[in-house]
Amino acid sequence: RSGMVTKQRLDQENERPDMVVLDCRANAKGQREEDALLENASQSNESDDTSTDQSPVPPAPLKETSFSIGLQVLFPFLLAGFGTVAAGMVLDIVQHWTVFTEVTEVFILVPALLGLKGNLEMTLASRLSTAANIGQMDTAKDMWKMIMGNLALIQVQATVVGFLASIAAVIFGWIPEGNFKMGHAVLLCASSVATAFIASLLLGLIMIGVIIASRKVGINPDNVATPIAASLGDLITLALLAGISTEFNDYANPMVCAFFVALTPIWVLIARRTPSTREVLYSGWEPVIIAMAISSVGGLILDKTVSNPNFAGMAVFTPVINGVGGNLVAVQASRISTYLHMNALPIAEPNPAPRKCPTPWSTFFGSGVNARSARVLFLLVAPGHLVFLYTINSMQGGHTTLTSVFIAFYLAAALLQVVILLYLADWMVNWMWHRGMDPDNFSIPYLTALGDLLGTGFLALCFHILWLIGDRDTDVGD
Repeated sequence: RSGMVTKQRLDQENERPDMVVLDCRANAKGQREEDALLENASQSNESDDTSTDQSPVPPAPLKETSFSIGLQVLFPFLLAGFGTVAAGMVLDIVQHWTVFTEVTEVFILVPALLGLKGNLEMTLASRLSTAANIGQMDTAKDMWKMIMGNLALIQVQATVVGFLASIAAVIFGWIPEGNFKMGHAVLLCASSVATAFIASLLLGLIMIGVIIASRKVGINPDNVATPIAASLGDLITLALLAGISTEFNDYANPMVCAFFVALTPIWVLIARRTPSTREVLYSGWEPVIIAMAISSVGGLILDKTVSNPNFAGMAVFTPVINGVGGNLVAVQASRISTYLHMNALPIAEPNPAPRKCPTPWSTFFGSGVNARSARVLFLLVAPGHLVFLYTINSMQGGHTTLTSVFIAFYLAAALLQVVILLYLADWMVNWMWHRGMDPDNFSIPYLTALGDLLGTGFLALCFHILWLIGDRDTDVGD
């Protein structure tokens, strides 16, 4: 029976045209997920006579308590946070390197490339977490098909977004000064594309391992996958960017660009073979490109602030505040998306009556599991940032003494950033679901990019205010 169901499902998917009407996307995805659950049920029924413990049971989000959510999120959250601390320490050091002082547009690339973990890796983690939770990765064949399609997809996206990010950096750097340098433009292109490609490949492999391991030990992948995507993401990406931009020369740069662009058609062909990634390959560009543009605006703020010697201390904290906000909102968006997918399966009509725009009260103080997780994630912000701040201080990083005034301003900026992001996640994921858009592919890029913009903007504002009120020390860590 299992083989017949799989064959029928593949026949149906092969007969579907490539062009899918947007409003029907959630309906089609829901039908495929329902088929997967039926197949799961038939497999578990056939194996009942051998063992009753082998049947995969998807975790039910409604049974999660605040304590269990917090316990599962805490370790990956701290791990991801220390990853951003390490990235901040790297940025604090490399901001004084020759390539960063002579080609300051590289700073514009930093949030855009660090944001790739939100645009690509976290979206990959959210897609695979949902697939694992609804039983689409329970057989080895389905799992490897899903893995290969998704890896090829993020390589295509990484190459294109890396190229576009370098163009944005050139434009943002050229407009204020009115001085265009071809050598700088080619350097930015080669560094951006190579960094995006290599970092996405490494992080994609790590993500897949985390999700498979989570399923085997009985942990909800939504709680751990997205923070771990960021734990090494910022550090790997920033180290690659600094190393690659320093090592490349005028002769190697064009060859590097041509090499990675030439590989793109191969990844396209592989991604097209899997129905779920084929859909994203055609329709998933808008959020990724817009998110890159939003992050680049944050990069422009970082460039103009850090280039001022009076605000050099901002560099070490930028990956931390951006990373923590992005990690928390990615967990929440992934959880809400899985909740909608799982609760929509038994319903014949996948588009229920649209809910009203959520209020802050319903987002944070409602009785549902998503409000409960929002409260847990918000309560992690202040203690987490205090741990990360004192870790940076103990390692003598940065250029800013941790005075009580600085800590108060910093925590206010971080709390405001996360409140806005969690509220936007509640609204955006539900809005996209009712519009027939899969939130796994669309919501996280927007949310993490907004996290970069809000985090960088609020942090720059804090440093300007602290400078105006007389907290001006920049000698620590020099």
